[in-house]
Amino acid sequence: MGVKQAIKSLDAFPRPEEHLLQKTRSGAVVSIIGLLIMATLFLHELQYYFTTYTVHQMSVDLKRGETLPIHINMSFPSLPCDVLSVDAIDMSGKHEVDLDTNIWKLRLNSDGHIIGTEYLGDLVEKGHTHGHSHDKQKDHNDVALKIPAHGFDKNAEEMVKKVRQSLANGEGCRVYGVLDVQRVAGNFHMSVHGLNIFVAQMIFEVATRVNVSHIIHDLSFGPKYPGIHNPLDGTERILHGASGTFKYYIKIVPTEYRYISKDVLPTNQYSVTEYFSPMTAFDNTWPAVYFLYDLSPITVTIKEERRSFLHFITRLSAVLGGTFALTGMLDRWMYRFIELLTKPHKRTIVR
Repeated sequence: MGVKQAIKSLDAFPRPEEHLLQKTRSGAVVSIIGLLIMATLFLHELQYYFTTYTVHQMSVDLKRGETLPIHINMSFPSLPCDVLSVDAIDMSGKHEVDLDTNIWKLRLNSDGHIIGTEYLGDLVEKGHTHGHSHDKQKDHNDVALKIPAHGFDKNAEEMVKKVRQSLANGEGCRVYGVLDVQRVAGNFHMSVHGLNIFVAQMIFEVATRVNVSHIIHDLSFGPKYPGIHNPLDGTERILHGASGTFKYYIKIVPTEYRYISKDVLPTNQYSVTEYFSPMTAFDNTWPAVYFLYDLSPITVTIKEERRSFLHFITRLSAVLGGTFALTGMLDRWMYRFIELLTKPHKRTIVR
């Protein structure tokens, strides 16, 4: 008998309590609330199970001989496209002036709208000079405007007249496209460095009048992946006084994004530090917007992963079981509370 009693004591399903055998309104309310809570938690856990999460890993960057794509989309509301150039310099000594291979320039009116027809060919203006290569890299702070070989000609006069009219009309320029540069440290900048120095002086008279106010709509170093944050997107720098030079120091981190489907997306993310240097009448340089970049030796791998089915079952059992136990406890308390309220009333009737 002792053994049988010991076995009975291990029964996890004893006879239910008295209040569980009686159907009451309070029990129905608690049951409905409990079912709604369990259904809501079940759907939440199901969504949580199907949602992927990311795991970050770091390793040494071993890539060699690849190019670095730089996606640019910027607006200069106070500089016409005829005077704006995009130059690139890297540590290998390669220097390209007024790039026009994959860069497009759109004329903007004073309201920021594109001037021209709906056809892209009518809106695009290629650069007015060709790229140049130099064996030695020049300091980007001392890049001089190109000096003409035959003086000030008629074409230059026509250009000065055209640009002055554009400035009077409040024209601006939107620059967008992709720069494919070597995977080494360097910089690219936007300025009036592509102009003939005498033409620039005829247009602006002094360097402090070159307004390099700009809006960075998008700046990235590769395709975008889910959750990426490019800190310069949406940056707006408008000058209301004297002009100056903007410098953005960028640290590029090579990144690989691995989807749950095993597809790999090679790209880059970056951090940035900004610096502005106002110009004075004694400066011998021209205002510009510089982006000086360097690459990190560490690469980041971001992998999408999904939670295991066993993990889902464990969480679901804990949530549903806990809700069931809580509603049972609530029903017990409500039953006893109602019982306490009704018992004295019954005794009064018996008397």
